[in-house]
Amino acid sequence: MSNLFHRRKRDTDDVESNAGRRASRASRARSASIVPDPDLAEYPALDHYISNYREDRRRSVADGDENGKTKKKHWWSSSSNDQEQSTTKAGVSEAWLETDLSLGLSSEEVERRRKVTGWNELSSEKENMFAKFLGFFTGPILYVMEVAALLAVGLGDWVDFGVIVAILLLNAFVGFIQEKQAADIVASLKGDIAMRCHVVRDSVVQEILARELVPGDILIIEEGGTVAADARLICDFTRPEDFEIYKRLRAEDKLDRSDEEDDMAEDDGANGDAKHTDDSHAHTHGNEPLDYRSRPLAAVDQSSITGESLAVEKYLGDMVYYTTGCKRGKAFGLVQTNAKASFVGRTADLVQGAKDQGHFKAIMNNIGTTLLVLVMFWILIAWIGGFFHHISVTAHGSQNLLHYALVLLIVGVPVGLPVVTTTTLAVGAAYLAKQKAIVQKLTAIESLAGVDILCSDKTGTLTANKLSIRDPFVAEGEDVNWMMACAALASSHNLKTLDPIDKVTILTLKRYPEAREILKQGWVTESFTPFDPVSKRITAICRLGQDKYVCAKGAPKAILKLLGPGSEHLSELYREKAQDFARRGFRSLGVAYKKNDGDWILLGLLSMFDPPREDTAQTIIEAGHLGVPVKMLTGDAIAIAKETCKMLSLGTKVYNSDRLIHGGLAGSMQHDFVERADGFAEVFPEHKYTVVEMLQQRGHLTAMTGDGVNDAPSLKKADCGIAVEGSSEAAQAAADIVFLAPGLSTIVLAIKTARQIFARMKSYIQYRIALCLHLEIYLTLSMVILNETIRVDLIVFLALFADLATVAVAYDNAHWEPRPVEWQLPKIWIMSVILGILLAIGTWIIRGTMFLPNGGIVQNFGSVQEILFLEVALTENWLIFVTRGGKTWPSWQLVGAILGVDILATLFALFGWMSGIGETGAIHDNFKQSSNGWVDIVTVVIVWLYSFGVTVVIAIIYFILNKISWLDNLGRKDRRNKDTKLENILGHLQKLAIEHEVDEKTGKSKFTLAEKVADDDEDI
Repeated sequence: MSNLFHRRKRDTDDVESNAGRRASRASRARSASIVPDPDLAEYPALDHYISNYREDRRRSVADGDENGKTKKKHWWSSSSNDQEQSTTKAGVSEAWLETDLSLGLSSEEVERRRKVTGWNELSSEKENMFAKFLGFFTGPILYVMEVAALLAVGLGDWVDFGVIVAILLLNAFVGFIQEKQAADIVASLKGDIAMRCHVVRDSVVQEILARELVPGDILIIEEGGTVAADARLICDFTRPEDFEIYKRLRAEDKLDRSDEEDDMAEDDGANGDAKHTDDSHAHTHGNEPLDYRSRPLAAVDQSSITGESLAVEKYLGDMVYYTTGCKRGKAFGLVQTNAKASFVGRTADLVQGAKDQGHFKAIMNNIGTTLLVLVMFWILIAWIGGFFHHISVTAHGSQNLLHYALVLLIVGVPVGLPVVTTTTLAVGAAYLAKQKAIVQKLTAIESLAGVDILCSDKTGTLTANKLSIRDPFVAEGEDVNWMMACAALASSHNLKTLDPIDKVTILTLKRYPEAREILKQGWVTESFTPFDPVSKRITAICRLGQDKYVCAKGAPKAILKLLGPGSEHLSELYREKAQDFARRGFRSLGVAYKKNDGDWILLGLLSMFDPPREDTAQTIIEAGHLGVPVKMLTGDAIAIAKETCKMLSLGTKVYNSDRLIHGGLAGSMQHDFVERADGFAEVFPEHKYTVVEMLQQRGHLTAMTGDGVNDAPSLKKADCGIAVEGSSEAAQAAADIVFLAPGLSTIVLAIKTARQIFARMKSYIQYRIALCLHLEIYLTLSMVILNETIRVDLIVFLALFADLATVAVAYDNAHWEPRPVEWQLPKIWIMSVILGILLAIGTWIIRGTMFLPNGGIVQNFGSVQEILFLEVALTENWLIFVTRGGKTWPSWQLVGAILGVDILATLFALFGWMSGIGETGAIHDNFKQSSNGWVDIVTVVIVWLYSFGVTVVIAIIYFILNKISWLDNLGRKDRRNKDTKLENILGHLQKLAIEHEVDEKTGKSKFTLAEKVADDDEDI
């Protein structure tokens, strides 16, 4: 056995040396800059640490799963991965968990296991690229164009059929490519921040991506890193011989099985408490007790799973969970399963419900359906007029009712609408990705644009999530520098394993250079007693020259007990200051010392607080200016919450979460209470969910930030769920948007960008509806009155040009509204109808002048079809400059696209491309038509000038309409909608429960309503 341990020790030394060789350059540089030379003495090393410490921006815990999304697939491959589907939820074969510590898994064995379990990631279902491309041919609007293509085939109009199919393919390709490019940008950004880990494979330590882990891997878990999979601790990194103890415990089934029972509470209780049975404390093998719980191997932050604020100590055989952070220690772990079957993965599955169609798609379907109804209406009018003109349904040529139906079908539906809106959203998502905001659902951008309340976490989002010492209290006659030096002396000087309190105490000396000079005077630490729950203080015995100093730091009451008689006045002042700090939410630490055999001298109090981020206050002000007030939801105590709100000017109406359930309020009063509150303290996940639900019931669009597994339900419930930097994978899976940058500053940029994207879509939709109505009104009246229409091929090109020109809307400059935005469909329809009528009037004027002597304004040269085609193309293309508004200049992409299409339309008119002489009605034209379909250059110039004049007139009318207040607010929802009667009914119903009773005489069951008892409320 001794030889086995020696051999394992040598193997592990080889492993560790390989690990050093494989460490990343960035990690070595960072370690070299912060960790001092081991040859330095204790206090010079401490001073070096203070001087060189920099904030280490660790990677986000949950970013590791994203790299898998960059995996290349063939377009014909299936959307589901057969390898991934074979992963069992119950675990893996026991034989897979017998890996040798010194050898690890071989590369061949890793590949074999990955074929069974798949990648170690919480990846969403992979999309089939071919099916995704076909999706761009579906929808009410596109179905109409496909019917038009079939109708063209029936009429034998193969040119028009080819052009319609080309339009459909063009729209599909543009939409597919734009969305894929945006997705690639997001995927590449996620891949750059993929989580990595160290494993033992092929007898050496290797650094790999976390997604490459398989069950049975030997994983190295170390301080500052993220646990890359559910794993069981098998031994300390420096004591590989303890692996034999683990094997004995496993063989005798003495290990904790909480991972298979899904019982986190039992596991945490076993780890955090000292209440173990004798078998848990020591297992006897032979005559030697194996006290494997004598010291922890690591301390793990499980706050994202359990909500615990303190790290949980983990012992030999204990489970550590995927995406938790290691705060202390270094150990080997045996990977038990992959991410999907992990505790976090199973939790994430619970919130992945049915796919929601979304508000945005409902709006698009509403618009598309309405346009279809209008098309059918105009076709009916045209056919009625055709019957009066005795036009046949299927006569040869273009003058038949089916031909009229084909024309109106083409002009009546905006085939490019789905593609332009999707492209606009995709381009916006790509821009947000570069700003460290990953959009996981494109329609979330539309939701974010309309958000009017933001519910935010405190720790790590509003605050920096690191302790800071603020305004220490110094006893009368004492020096603050000496107090800070004593506090540093009474701290651990093991710089690799500093706890947060000792770390902030030492680093605060940056602000006290004289205290640092005191520490350079030649101090020697003789003994150090760490904090324990009995004495509640830290004590260090230090020597300076011939003098001995005993320095203490700890709970205020514990430090007071050290003082002798005669210090009652100072003690009373000390207590008052400690109570004042407590009321303000500060954590207080007393500092005292004694020299040689003298009395203890009280130096003062250190007040510790998690300070707000530097940019948080300004971000909250900016959010307020955008019409998005912030409500703080925190698990911290009420005093801390109120102090944070005071610092951030969030308001003083902060309440304990108990008032949400046990506050005696019901119905509308409870909704009013939530609406007026500035924040809630001591909240649990169910409180967050309740707050979001009540705000939504009042008509608010609510955004919610979260980071833990337990935040997933409220993130899913919110209109826009936001997973903040450092969030768990379960929170990311439930969220619509994932922030990779700390704090709230990104959300202000995201809201502004979302509103710009919304403005682009809204202006385009208004423009596109007006175009449909323009040609429907003109052509239907032309068919009824003149018995003529514009040729189908020219109509198809008008539709094609409109789509080509406005795809660039996605790249247009846009302004952001200073208040939450809404679709206001009634206003959109009114404005679009007016614009469509104005465009139709403009086209009728130029057509009517052709009946005047000498052809009116077109001066007797050209073809009716080409002149109408050019006028329609120019006025419709330029209409986008009207609907987009004048607050920003149009982008060069939009101007270039429209100018290119205008030039192409002009060439069509000049040379009569793809057209002949149109068929006219019975009314005689005085206008001289050219025999070859060409239009004279002078006539083209006149049409350009006329079209410009029409656009100016339309712009003036559009500007006046937007100044009408009732029209500007038409369609806006009342965000403070109060249906108090319904709220009161639901509130009272929540207090009732159904009781089941059995009649003793008859034996019949009956159910009655009764008021819930208090215990039932507490269980909710």
